[in-house]
Amino acid sequence: MRIPRTYAGGVSSSEPGQATPSGQATHDGGPRHPPRAAAAAGVVAVGSAAVLGELLAGFFSPSLSPVTAVGGAVIDAVPPGVKDWAVAAFGTADKAALLVGMGLVMAALAALAGILEYRKRFAGAALTGIFGTVGLAAVLTRAQASANAAVLAVLTAVVAVLLLRFLIRRLQEWETHPLEPAPGAPPRRRFLQALAGGAVFTAAGGLLAGLWRGAAAVASEARSRVTLPVPASPAPAIPGDAEAGVDGMQPLVTPNKDFYRIDTALTVPAVDPATWVLKVTGLVDREVELTFADLLAKPLTERHITIACVSNNVGGDLIGNARWLGWPVRELLALAGPRTGADMVLSRSADGWTAGTPLEVLSDGRDALLAVAMNGEPLPLEHGFPVRLVVPGLYGYVSATKWVTELKVTRFADDVAYWTPRGWSERGPIKTSSRIDVPRPGRQMKAGTVMFGGVAWAQHTGIGTVELRLNRGPWRQADLAQGISVDTWYQWKLGVELTEGQYEVQVRATDLAGRAQDERSRPVVPDGATGLHTIRVDVTP
Repeated sequence: MRIPRTYAGGVSSSEPGQATPSGQATHDGGPRHPPRAAAAAGVVAVGSAAVLGELLAGFFSPSLSPVTAVGGAVIDAVPPGVKDWAVAAFGTADKAALLVGMGLVMAALAALAGILEYRKRFAGAALTGIFGTVGLAAVLTRAQASANAAVLAVLTAVVAVLLLRFLIRRLQEWETHPLEPAPGAPPRRRFLQALAGGAVFTAAGGLLAGLWRGAAAVASEARSRVTLPVPASPAPAIPGDAEAGVDGMQPLVTPNKDFYRIDTALTVPAVDPATWVLKVTGLVDREVELTFADLLAKPLTERHITIACVSNNVGGDLIGNARWLGWPVRELLALAGPRTGADMVLSRSADGWTAGTPLEVLSDGRDALLAVAMNGEPLPLEHGFPVRLVVPGLYGYVSATKWVTELKVTRFADDVAYWTPRGWSERGPIKTSSRIDVPRPGRQMKAGTVMFGGVAWAQHTGIGTVELRLNRGPWRQADLAQGISVDTWYQWKLGVELTEGQYEVQVRATDLAGRAQDERSRPVVPDGATGLHTIRVDVTP
């Protein structure tokens, strides 16, 4: 029998006949390709520790875990261009894409740690310790940081190191004494059982953590107990002619399940309405604190309001219209008494995200709301439960703070919000725009009357006209449906007689003040995209 050559706690894999996947025995009883087995050990060790951290966080730190802390730090650190690419590529699935990407990077580094530990004792453990340090640093930088969250970060790192050392020792026992009897089981079986057990725990624990962790485990039950008050000012009835009546168009009021979600929260913050408090601070005569019960007792206003993300490309779907219930922000600010010279309200989320909103927008007659409900039910968790801001006429990055906990009255010269240092404009008024919803781009149509339809918006101003043109020809005025209000989008339609051929179709809107939308093609950075939504339609005989 050939005796394996050992080195630095490992075994040479250069012996003849060792060219099959790891986990299989060599002809003399040792594993083939030990580095592969070591890499698998690293992945299982780090994966098991991370999953354990997530499960424990569900009990002791629902708002923050090592994984979500690192993910939040990554989101904060990425350049705006990367963020725009992620939204353009993955849309509302950008968080899932980030988690998958983090998982792949973590697996690769864990595999490297396993190989390093196999080749040199404590080398992989040191790398794993660095993982833990990064996780702890990320936890300490988050707004939800707590002693429990910090302890979990340290515990996760310690468990990962111990598991890694344990699995590598099992692998080395198999290599150095492949045929020697061992109490209970031979070395090969002990290693494979430990590896398989860790893998099963990682998979099953990860699934359980996904079901348990986050706001869904903490806030869902509280949300189900919320009884919404009758609005003191109900939403006006939707006009009977507010819908264009074209098949395939988006609903006039977007269902909650279909409403877009773009934010920086990797997991939905867990906010208990029983302990939620909103503070009004800064340049005010009186600081104000408001509980959720206080808010529900106020005379609430209900309005249909369209909101949009600044990352919405021309023709994009990062925009939605809903019926919101809330208390006008201007009334809360009036209680606090903003001081002379203040021109901005810095709103802060439970996860630390901030938005800078012009004070005058929150103090004028528009229906800027501290919203508690959406389409007749308490806010969905992912849309800001228990309380969020909804401000007509401004992109969400400067107004639509979810899980809001503070309104700081300040000045643009003194404070900056989350996106301003990342290259975005201080102020983000929503631009007049329009979209073609039907027919879908690239769809073949039969010659004859082709019905076009879509939406247009000029929030807090209202839409005056919508026009369509084919192949850069003259503009044709579309039939504009009655708007719910100037703070919502409008539907439009136009039937056009088309013969066989290919057509480029463009749409433009003009607001009630006579200002046409900007036709110049510009990207979303720094304050929203402009240009004409353009589709191509093939017409067959």
